[in-house]
Amino acid sequence: MSEPGGRWSPYPSIPRSSPEQVASGLEFVGNPGGQRKRILGLGAICELRPAIPLGTSQSFYVAEFAHLVDGTKVLLHDERGFTIGAPSGRLRHVTAETIVQSVLNVVLPDDDESSDEHPWIWLASLAQARNLDVTSEELRHLPYEVVLSDNVRNWLSLTQD
Repeated sequence: MSEPGGRWSPYPSIPRSSPEQVASGLEFVGNPGGQRKRILGLGAICELRPAIPLGTSQSFYVAEFAHLVDGTKVLLHDERGFTIGAPSGRLRHVTAETIVQSVLNVVLPDDDESSDEHPWIWLASLAQARNLDVTSEELRHLPYEVVLSDNVRNWLSLTQD
């Protein structure tokens, strides 16, 4: 896990369901047609979705990003997510580690027949479409981080009370 920070840059055509789903600190400055940039690493950011009434579950959205050499983070996609529920109405069992593991689970390939632990070819094509200079083979060797937004961290602190 790492602290949210740096400059974030989603490609302008990525649809957003609502402004509340955008993790705090994201800066919307795309790179279409700009100078090709190299990627230092990949990651996923986890943000809260609006809470379900009664508080028996919490939904999260997950977006994957590329971390560039200049410190910019470019969103590659943001259509994934998951929900954690508790029949008793208490979500005390949820920890930062369980959220990180859920994030990693939702970014894995959906295809059970895939031998890749991550959809490298797809992520490389998303990055290349955003004018980033990387191949799927290069992505395999880059570091990967999971970032929990400030909203997620605050929510976690409230569930532990």
